[in-house]
Amino acid sequence: MKGIVFLGDRRLELRDFPDPTPGPGEVVLEIRASGICGSDLKFYRTPGGAKALGFKMQDGPIIGGHEPCGVVVAIGPGVSEKQARIGMRVMQHHYRGCGVCPHCSTGWMQLCVEGVAEVYGVTGHGAHATYMKCPARTLVELPDELSFATGAAISCGTGTAWGALQRLGLQGDHTIAIFGQGPVGLSATQLASALGARVIALDTSPERLARALEFGADAVLNPAELANGKGDVVGAIRELTHGLGANLSLDASSAPAARAQAVKCVRTWGKACFVGEGGEVTLDVSNDLLRRQVTLIGSWTFSTIGQADCARFIADRGIDVDALFTHRWRLDEAEPAYRLFDSQTTGKGVFLM
Repeated sequence: MKGIVFLGDRRLELRDFPDPTPGPGEVVLEIRASGICGSDLKFYRTPGGAKALGFKMQDGPIIGGHEPCGVVVAIGPGVSEKQARIGMRVMQHHYRGCGVCPHCSTGWMQLCVEGVAEVYGVTGHGAHATYMKCPARTLVELPDELSFATGAAISCGTGTAWGALQRLGLQGDHTIAIFGQGPVGLSATQLASALGARVIALDTSPERLARALEFGADAVLNPAELANGKGDVVGAIRELTHGLGANLSLDASSAPAARAQAVKCVRTWGKACFVGEGGEVTLDVSNDLLRRQVTLIGSWTFSTIGQADCARFIADRGIDVDALFTHRWRLDEAEPAYRLFDSQTTGKGVFLM
């Protein structure tokens, strides 16, 4: 089979690998869609790839891609029919833990007490390939109403947005400010709108703000324009909320300034959530948090249960998650696909098989 390997320093290769065979408790998926995620750019860009970033790698090249969606085509010993069936349409929760600790047993394998044993697409073979082997317990069934591309989105970016909105306790009478309208932020805009909330979307890209309006945003703000004499971001959000500030905010940008603004823009008793990875933020703890009773939340992806809930919500509400994808590629188009995604000027991309 073919699989994409990140070499780092903005290089990748499409290589040949043996077709996988499932062991005890494992299945093999025929991948139908594998999403391209912003997190993949770390391994694509960094000289030395994932190993240089401190990940403990298995020997040999690793197939990238951590947004898997496909069909079960082989089942190993010890897998019950309730876990997997030949032909079953599935997403995959891209972490492997011990399977029995309090976190693993509730679907949070990335929080395993013993540490994450494998991150598919980073330390273990991922979904940018024809086939993928994984434990049956990491599977989440894909509703028949949803496309494989939608399932791939839910398997990381859209699922991450859903997990953050659930952590925030978003309600229909809330106003939420969402910083960054890349794939995760745009998913949050789409889902928050479907949940009935009023959405203020922020980004420095006019193209991304236009998409945010298409995805249900009620108002959009460009911080770069506001910095040029038209007012400040926090002030602009307060103007849109009768001087009170947003009930909730979500930062998907990782930008230090945006993170600080996400905390400062919420009203007294408000909540702010960070989902963007890496980087830092500087806050005045007393004025920004304590003396306004603000809750600051960190949210990292989602559980298998949350992934299933997200998929069912999208299916029941008929939400067009496929619209997130501005580009669809074949595996043999990996080089131009990642060159374009690296520019951070487009929407989301997906490999379809």
